[in-house]
Amino acid sequence: MAVPPEGTPCWADAMFGDLDGAKAFYGEVLGWTFGESSSEYGNYTQAYADGKAVAAVVPPMSGQEGHSQWCLYFASPDAAATAAKIRENGGEVLMEPMRVGDFGTMCLAREPSGAVFGVWQGGVHEGFEATGVPGAYCWAEVFTREPERTDAFLTAVFPYRAKRIEDDAVDFCMFDVGEETVLGRMRMTDDFPPEVPSYVNVYFTVEDCDEAVARAVKLGAVLRFGPMTSPFGRFAALTDPQGANFSVIDVTTTEGEMPRTADA
Repeated sequence: MAVPPEGTPCWADAMFGDLDGAKAFYGEVLGWTFGESSSEYGNYTQAYADGKAVAAVVPPMSGQEGHSQWCLYFASPDAAATAAKIRENGGEVLMEPMRVGDFGTMCLAREPSGAVFGVWQGGVHEGFEATGVPGAYCWAEVFTREPERTDAFLTAVFPYRAKRIEDDAVDFCMFDVGEETVLGRMRMTDDFPPEVPSYVNVYFTVEDCDEAVARAVKLGAVLRFGPMTSPFGRFAALTDPQGANFSVIDVTTTEGEMPRTADA
C-alpha cells in the first residue's frame, strides 16, 4: 500500500465499555469480523471487511470511561510537527505523539470548536486496507458550530484546499488534498441539541442503506436522520447502543445532480 497523503483520513477506532456488545452490533450491521485482541496494546481489536482491516474497537482506558465515540485519524508524515501546528493554530493536543510499537505514531487532538480527532504517522500499519467497499470507511464530516474557526484551523494544519458548496440553504465546506476531496465540514444547526459538542461523523459503506438501518435499530441503535438519497448516495445517521454516532451510505444509489462548488 502507498502511504496516504498528509491530511487524508487513514484510520478510525472507538472505545466501548462493552467491547463484546460493540463487536456483535457492528458485526451484524456492517458485516465486520474481528482479529485477536492485543493485550499488549490495551486489548485493541482490529475489525475486518472481507479480510481487509477497516477499523478497530478497544475498551476504555482507566479514567476515560464515558459515552463512546468514533475517532478519525488523519495521515501525517511527522506527528510531532503536526502536533506543533495544532497548538499554533488554536487546537489542543490531548495525547502527545506516542509510538505504538512498530505500527506507527499516534496523537489525539481537539480542534478549536471542540471536535476530537487523531493523527497517525504510519509505520508497518499505514491505515485502512480498504475504503469505499461494503463495511469499510467511506467519508467523514466535521460537525461544528464555529465553521469559520474550524475551516481556518484545518487549512492551517493540513495541506487542504477548501471549497464551498454553492447553496444558501446549507453551510458546507469540502477539503481537497491534491485532486481528491477527503473531508467535509457542516455547520451544526439548531436541530442539534445544545449539549451535543462538535464532532467528526464517520460514514461506513453498506450495500443497502435501508437494510443496514433496520438491522441497527433492531439491535438498539437510534436513527437520527434519513435514510435519504443524495447525489453522493443513500445515507442515514445513527447512534449506536453505546452512544457513538456514525453514518451508513450506499454509494450505488444516487439521486440528483452534484452540487456546484467554489473555492472558499
